[in-house]
Amino acid sequence: MKPNPRAQFVYTIFFMIPLFLFWIIPLIMAFGISFTDWDYISPAFDFVGLDNYRYIFNDSDFFRALWNTFVFAIGSILPTMMIGLSLALLLYKNFKGCRVYQLVVFSPWITPTVAVSLVWSWIFEPEKGLLNYFLGLFSIAPLEWLKSSDTAMLAVVIFTVWKSVGWTMLFYLGALERVPESTYEAATLDGCSTFNKFLHITLPLISPTTFFLGIINLIASIQVYDQIQIMTQGGPGGSTTTLLYLYYQKAFQNYNMGEANAVAMVILLIIVVLSLISTWFSKKHVHYD
Repeated sequence: MKPNPRAQFVYTIFFMIPLFLFWIIPLIMAFGISFTDWDYISPAFDFVGLDNYRYIFNDSDFFRALWNTFVFAIGSILPTMMIGLSLALLLYKNFKGCRVYQLVVFSPWITPTVAVSLVWSWIFEPEKGLLNYFLGLFSIAPLEWLKSSDTAMLAVVIFTVWKSVGWTMLFYLGALERVPESTYEAATLDGCSTFNKFLHITLPLISPTTFFLGIINLIASIQVYDQIQIMTQGGPGGSTTTLLYLYYQKAFQNYNMGEANAVAMVILLIIVVLSLISTWFSKKHVHYD
């Protein structure tokens, strides 16, 4: 039976309408606003050309936010993936109670970020927080955590790793279950140790999942906002202000939508470049067969 082009068009248009209304049209409008001095309140605005882009690329706050985003991404992605893989290796075998453990590890991911951010703000509280209490049990001096620019980003990273590790584990569980048992059996007959089997069989065969998680977590790190808004509001002293939070500050605190959307376009450009690099790298180096 040949496909009906008219039916294909009708089915496709229902998906295209929301795409245009809620993504493409707002994106075009945001791009246009980035060339204006609109203050979000006044109906009038002036075209300022590239002034907003010139300003942000000469703004120390922008480069600090860019650096904070990079630090957050590196600090959260690597531990998340390493711990997620370690937990998947422990829990992918069907032993008694393994599903319960998987659910416990995964539950932070499905818990609203705002709610658990409030809980973790109390955990990081310098004087009466639970974390400093445990540090005191080991005679370790209490830390200021969210109150200090030296430790605030570390606290946000710890929270993010805790929340994201279950989601990462779930993907690795699926990848590990697809590794053929016969491959391990053949390696055992050849006298391979457990570590060598992990190094030469497991890691290469789950590399597509590792690559996918790396890119997705990187893009998510660039867009981090919720936990920073609840836990630090970008402080202390801008030490946890990331690119997306800088957009929020410029748009809804300073009422400068032109500069805010210029920042948004930079974020979009970074994500597009990362997506293109990931596509190229995937085709060249990652094999799915």
